[in-house]
Amino acid sequence: MGLRTGTSDNSWKPAMPAGHTNTVGYWFNWRVLLCVIWVFTSSCFALMLVRKYEAFCSRSSGNGGRQNQRGAADVLYSDETWTPCLKGVHPAWLLAFRVIAFFLLIGMLCVTAFVDGASIYYYYTQWTSTLVTIYFGLGSLLSAYGCYRYENKKGESDKVEIDLEKANFAALKLRDSSGMASTNKSSAPPGEAVRETAGIFGYSFQIIFQMNAGAVVLTDSVFWFIIVPFLAIKNYRLRFLDISMHTINVVLLLGDTTLNCLRFPLFRIAYFFLWTTIYVFFQWVIHACFTIWWPYPFLDLSSPHAPLWYLSVALMHFPCYGIFALVVKLKHILLARWFPQSYLCSR
Repeated sequence: MGLRTGTSDNSWKPAMPAGHTNTVGYWFNWRVLLCVIWVFTSSCFALMLVRKYEAFCSRSSGNGGRQNQRGAADVLYSDETWTPCLKGVHPAWLLAFRVIAFFLLIGMLCVTAFVDGASIYYYYTQWTSTLVTIYFGLGSLLSAYGCYRYENKKGESDKVEIDLEKANFAALKLRDSSGMASTNKSSAPPGEAVRETAGIFGYSFQIIFQMNAGAVVLTDSVFWFIIVPFLAIKNYRLRFLDISMHTINVVLLLGDTTLNCLRFPLFRIAYFFLWTTIYVFFQWVIHACFTIWWPYPFLDLSSPHAPLWYLSVALMHFPCYGIFALVVKLKHILLARWFPQSYLCSR
């Protein structure tokens, strides 16, 4: 968690494992086998969800990238990546929020790296913070592109209205001069507008958003409800950077969630599982090569409680992801009730 620095004895330093982690005896035992089963099962579960429900895996080809009706919840439209959730709110507001959040997060990462060094990426917290930073960086680019499209579309709409008024005026003059009734084709109810589905950057943005949704809740929950009480018992000190790193991520992500128009299909918990399993595999590879401390005590495979810890953390993914899903659901309910005419998000 980046808590290793400090000048007094009250600063936290992770303990070395009980034995050498780069020996055969450390890895070939029943504890490691159970942990591998938990992680492998989580990975298979995640890949199954992606294969079954993800749009770019299950969607049949030949639609030209466009759909004229609202499809399943997994379908993401291009304009949903940069459109605010309320009609009449200019996309520039969402752009401004994302740019500010991006520079704030990247500044915090740079300060933390300067203070603690590159070893900060030994921790899941910094992995998640970097992913949140990438989310806001990519979101800033998509919002900038969206503002460009929004202004162009606004200009084209104004031009169409002027041309339509001229055409109607000409038709009225012709009808008056000929004395014949004519059918006004423009009065027919227009069909639903054709919307472009998102490309690779749009879907990557959506996936990163939902990975972050679970990861920030998991990171902050473990820190505030497990690690901080442990540190308090041991009379260890917390730094301002540690508190900020485990607070600002979720605050900024909740702010963007309130403003954006992104969907939140539940099956994308799969990417949250994959994100965590990649981190676990990274730790296993490092410890198989070198005998070094574990960043979190519950990752130590020499503990007799290791299988229980690994299973508990795996199961924690469901409530952590579910909490954020409930926040999104609450947003839909409240904003749709408060702004029924201008709320744009799909429910």
